[in-house]
Amino acid sequence: MTGPETKAAIEWLTSVAPDPGACRWEWERNPQGIALLPAGRRWDVLILPGELGYPTLDVLTRLIDRPGPVLADFGESRMGFFVPPGTVSRWVGTGIRGCGQGAWIVVPYPGRATGGVRWLIPPDGSGTLTDAALLELAMHEAAGAAAGDARYARGDRGRPGG
Repeated sequence: MTGPETKAAIEWLTSVAPDPGACRWEWERNPQGIALLPAGRRWDVLILPGELGYPTLDVLTRLIDRPGPVLADFGESRMGFFVPPGTVSRWVGTGIRGCGQGAWIVVPYPGRATGGVRWLIPPDGSGTLTDAALLELAMHEAAGAAAGDARYARGDRGRPGG
């Protein structure tokens, strides 16, 4: 991601900062390449464990051309899916953390490698977010496939209750 796409993504991300200009200036010069940005204004972030997040992302990318931005943390043990603001306050699923109004998230500079978090799907600058209902559907499909794989590995195929 370079050029106008990166600039648009940076503008979109920093637009939520209390002082977007100062945030952008600091971010561009930060040797770690990260910024702390508030959630709940233009997006919320649903945080899935990596073992569910990656299969969910696979399902999502089969369902739609381009999901919203997705982050992975160091070690890829967690993934953050950018969803519409207000999603976290309505989310009832268990095992999924959310960052909404009042929360801050660590965000890497688009197009630059960092040592901690990284973009799996960087923002495109247009405000594209993942629809929460579609994300939930993808999570269910991913979890169902994982459960089926586990039953198959244990040899439970074809047995009653298996």
